[in-house]
Amino acid sequence: MFTGIIQHVGRVRSLRRRGDTALLEALAPHLNSELRPGDSVAVNGACLTVTGRDGKGFQADLSRETLERSNLGNLSSGDSINLELPLLPTARLGGHFVQGHVDAVARVVRIEKQQAFALFRFSLPVGTGAYVVEKGSIAVDGISLTVSGLGKDFFEVAIIPHTLEHTNLSQRKPGDRVNLECDILAKYVEAALSHRRPDGSRDGLTAEYLRDQGYR
Repeated sequence: MFTGIIQHVGRVRSLRRRGDTALLEALAPHLNSELRPGDSVAVNGACLTVTGRDGKGFQADLSRETLERSNLGNLSSGDSINLELPLLPTARLGGHFVQGHVDAVARVVRIEKQQAFALFRFSLPVGTGAYVVEKGSIAVDGISLTVSGLGKDFFEVAIIPHTLEHTNLSQRKPGDRVNLECDILAKYVEAALSHRRPDGSRDGLTAEYLRDQGYR
């Protein structure tokens, strides 16, 4: 579990394809002392397992699912990557609960500079609209952000100078692909209201369902 508060911006050392999987080698000297093989780390919002490390960074395997569902397969040597270690039970929750499970890949539509601030507009991929609300939380490349504007096929976030300085958003440009993770609470609420059956069908929230769950 993560919070969407980026701890370090690392760089890609290499991305080596191996059939339908890949090996990511990342440079992360400021976090490296805290990482061990088997540990989890969020890379652009995708939870990965450390498989090896040296004095400058770490390695992680990318599965076919990760490559298909995230922007990690588009990384090149030298690219900036947002990094976050898992949340400790004693740590402050500065952002929101982020699982590191990418829901969809969006694109940067527009960047409007407002003095030291910036207004980013991102596309809203099909199937994610139900989980995105104005003033709600969303993770973009692992960054916990607040939705400041919402349209039929886009959402906007206002980025403060600190976030621009300490994440890879400062290097994003229109057309770039970014990882999205919607608020987990919204997904659970949607699932409860639609009452998914084991076969995947839905019958909505009914009085019978509530009685079955112990409500009177």
